[in-house]
Amino acid sequence: MKVHVLGYGLLEANDDDTLYDISKKVYKEEYKRYLGARINNEVYPLFKSPKQDDTIEFLDLRDVDGYRIYTKTISACFILACKHLFPDNDAIIHHFLGPGLYFEFSNGKKISFKDMQMIEEKMKEIISMDLKIERKEYDRNEAIKIFEETNQVDKVMLFRSINKAKIKLYNIGEFIDFFHGYLAPSTGYISEFRLKYYYPGVLILFPNRRNRFDISLFEDQKKLAKIFEESNDWLEILSLSNLGALNSEILKGNIQEIIQISEALHEKRIAQIADSICNDRDITIILISGPSSSGKTTFSKRLSTQLRVNGKRPVAISMDDYFLDRDKTPIGSDGKPDFESIRALNLERLNEDLICLLEGETIELPLFNFITGKSEKSGNYIKVDREHPIIIEGIHALNPRIANEIPEKNKFKIYISALTQLNIDNHNRISTTDTRLIRRMVRDIKFRGNDPLRTFDLWKGVRHGEEKFIFPFQENADIMFNSALVYELALLKNYVLPLLYKIDSSSVYYSEVKKLIKFLDYFVPITNTKMIPPNSLLREFIGFE
Repeated sequence: MKVHVLGYGLLEANDDDTLYDISKKVYKEEYKRYLGARINNEVYPLFKSPKQDDTIEFLDLRDVDGYRIYTKTISACFILACKHLFPDNDAIIHHFLGPGLYFEFSNGKKISFKDMQMIEEKMKEIISMDLKIERKEYDRNEAIKIFEETNQVDKVMLFRSINKAKIKLYNIGEFIDFFHGYLAPSTGYISEFRLKYYYPGVLILFPNRRNRFDISLFEDQKKLAKIFEESNDWLEILSLSNLGALNSEILKGNIQEIIQISEALHEKRIAQIADSICNDRDITIILISGPSSSGKTTFSKRLSTQLRVNGKRPVAISMDDYFLDRDKTPIGSDGKPDFESIRALNLERLNEDLICLLEGETIELPLFNFITGKSEKSGNYIKVDREHPIIIEGIHALNPRIANEIPEKNKFKIYISALTQLNIDNHNRISTTDTRLIRRMVRDIKFRGNDPLRTFDLWKGVRHGEEKFIFPFQENADIMFNSALVYELALLKNYVLPLLYKIDSSSVYYSEVKKLIKFLDYFVPITNTKMIPPNSLLREFIGFE
């Protein structure tokens, strides 16, 4: 059998060779750098056997799919180490915090510094043993029985709620677990990591894009950590600890109450933010930033309403109207206009206007014509005072170059993002980025005429802009708001899945499509959109039907 390996060339392989066997032939002693492979735009684990004339692209940690395999494999090593050391406490994966993956123990047990040292040493032992990782298929009832016997209620609830006859589980020695996605062929593929004390839990640090593949680089994000803690508190209020619990409530017909409580929690939090603003008479400018599809527009409107309840009459300024004329837009590294860059804004005029407003002067707001690509006069004159706070919403709002001459005491900075509250189970997280991508797909097809392939095309540039212009400044916020709703993916799957099913393996995004389809299949759908309040953040994406 002949196969073509990208970066290597044509290779003569045995008919029964797996991708694992081929990687060893090609990369020799370096073979463990490669965690999986892509064939015809689809990702496969290394135990897969290729076919005649297949073109194989092996994936390392720097590839997005290789990175996912590494993340899941190192999580499995951590969970296995904890099983050996603390058999009465399950290790629960929560979320990423910067470049680190945050874990806690179940049952409220706190991870002490000594515990962390023991876990790290045990992980090193498991990795050095190079334990084989096997993926096996089980009947659903058999899988449920396995997890009932080990008292893993989260997985029992999940598998009982989904319509799957077969469940694929991973075996590492005597350890059996479920992981959404692929793992490496053995524990020895984990090459570099360390644990960081983050009481009451611990962070797993490993090379990734967030730390520029250098695990010595770590910046604490205490405000982000706090908002995740708040989200966990919300889950307790809702009595939802995982996706199986949500599915169960949907199947029992209890979802309307969950929707109402989720939305009420949002409204309460927005009202609290408005109260904080109104209690400080120095605040004149409210700056709101967040990544794509975080719900900034609806949040700004709802915050404005709550400010009016407090007797304020806020004035909104759109940062988009301060774009430079298109012929002055900076050019990105790809040779195309970079509209995500802060240099695409007329910062000088924006900052001058804000100073004038702060000093009680009247200004004429600009108006950017997106058809002609030029800034125009708007005829819209505004003047503000203490009862007319200015709301500025945009991706650059927290950048220090915005309102740079305005004293900090006069500014209130808000960061908003859809920081996913719910995980699939204790060992499988739901990606915040995937949640935002799904939101955007729904909005793009409904309001912008963009199908998912076009959204995928744009997404890479959007993500690059976020990493460069938004995330570095999120800790500058005075307060953070989590726009995620615990039930939203069960609703959004109805809009997205029919579109994703139309995309075949000819698309370069097929591996992403397959990942999203498999992930959304775990959700029991919510089909009645009438239960969604008209002021819900989700209305920004699904509209009104």
